[in-house]
Amino acid sequence: MTSTHAFWLAGREATGEDTFDVTSPWDGRLVGKVSVPTDAQVEEAVAAAYAVRDEFAATPAHVRAAALDHVSRRLVERTEEIAQLISAENGKPLKWARGEVGRAVSVFRFAAEEARRFNGGEAQRLDTDLGGQGRLALTRRFPKGVVLGIAPFNFPLNLCAHKVAPAIAAGAPIILKPAPATPLSGLIIGDLLAETELPAGSWSILPVANDKMPALVQDERLPVISFTGSEKVGYAIMDSVPRKHCTLELGGNGAAVVLADWATDEDLDRAANRIATFSNYQGGQSCISVQRVIADASVYDRLLPRIVAAVEAQVTGDPSDDATDVGPLVSEDAAKRVETWVREAVDAGAALLTGGKRDGASYAPTVLADVPAGVTLSCEEVFGPVLTVQKVNGEAEAFAAVNDSKYGLQAGVFTHDLQTAFRAHRALEVGGVVVGDVPSYRADQMPYGGVKQSGVGREGVRFAMEDYTYERVMVLTGLSL
Repeated sequence: MTSTHAFWLAGREATGEDTFDVTSPWDGRLVGKVSVPTDAQVEEAVAAAYAVRDEFAATPAHVRAAALDHVSRRLVERTEEIAQLISAENGKPLKWARGEVGRAVSVFRFAAEEARRFNGGEAQRLDTDLGGQGRLALTRRFPKGVVLGIAPFNFPLNLCAHKVAPAIAAGAPIILKPAPATPLSGLIIGDLLAETELPAGSWSILPVANDKMPALVQDERLPVISFTGSEKVGYAIMDSVPRKHCTLELGGNGAAVVLADWATDEDLDRAANRIATFSNYQGGQSCISVQRVIADASVYDRLLPRIVAAVEAQVTGDPSDDATDVGPLVSEDAAKRVETWVREAVDAGAALLTGGKRDGASYAPTVLADVPAGVTLSCEEVFGPVLTVQKVNGEAEAFAAVNDSKYGLQAGVFTHDLQTAFRAHRALEVGGVVVGDVPSYRADQMPYGGVKQSGVGREGVRFAMEDYTYERVMVLTGLSL
């Protein structure tokens, strides 16, 4: 019989009056039952986090670092168990689930390192003007307060880690709300944090329903909100609390640009394989998966059949099979939405080159060409295993095509030319440009985030810590400098 998973309330296990089922999107089997916090328990968690905020901010760096190191080590020890859990609740192929655990290991390790060196203080002499003689400014960073972290389903462990680890490293209490579809991976983080000596109240993991989120968002005791998810929900949060600090990691429709100098058979094979892999690697459910290929006319006719062949070579099926590349989407409704968008594009004149078929929550890896500009697939984030290919003439037209989007998260540019790389970095309206590869590369220590409607703020451990803190200046007087 499947056990009921408790949640984590102010650092201790707790159960509510109700439960909900977590089921596999692949075969519908019951993965686990999760206890739901009551309103009173949510209030207890918020009150505890608010009460401990000064104590936690003053906790020695070595205490916070030791806790983060512990979580990192324990994730390594439990990698296979956790990977199987991710795959079961999310539908992610096991090979990608193992990779996600590995990334979370790094996130907690990076956070431990940053906890030891962050906020050391920066001295600035003020006697550069007569009025500052004998004065020295010392600047340090302090937490803004309790963080409300709201995580999505597509990376149910690692994106929870990106909320929790920087907060603990910075000395900010955190209340984590994992996605209702995938709460079990986030609760694992609670299992590991409970083995540490962090003060009670410094963290809670509450699998509350989405309809409970507005009250948490509005709570004045939670001045920092870190949200990863849809554009619609993210901006609704920001609009509802204009005086709070919000970090929003929202959608994208990542473009991979293949320029004229990327022209050898080896070049085109590599581009096609990378594009095929990273348009489908999480069922396309990644904000930086490849959704658009923008290819120079000089290579287009040689690249397109390679992309189609590489997409058709992706192995679809049971996510628990090590050979599977592409599993189901998170739900049948998600797959039906993708199906509708593709049908709309084809009805409007797009050429369906492969895929385009749905089976329950699974959607076949799909490639389309000649997609009209006005259809949903051209304008929105598909969040599914669907790829469009577009022909352009020259670098300027390619870069303009990338920028012709309301989103601006990351872009990939396949070129060998260093000058072109720098021009791309200047011209492309995105948060990150990946040269020689697809837009889907993310190192968890680098600044990550977008522009335009892809969000505000940056993740990446140190950059999130800066988001969660503010500078406070102390001026010392009467010094002999």
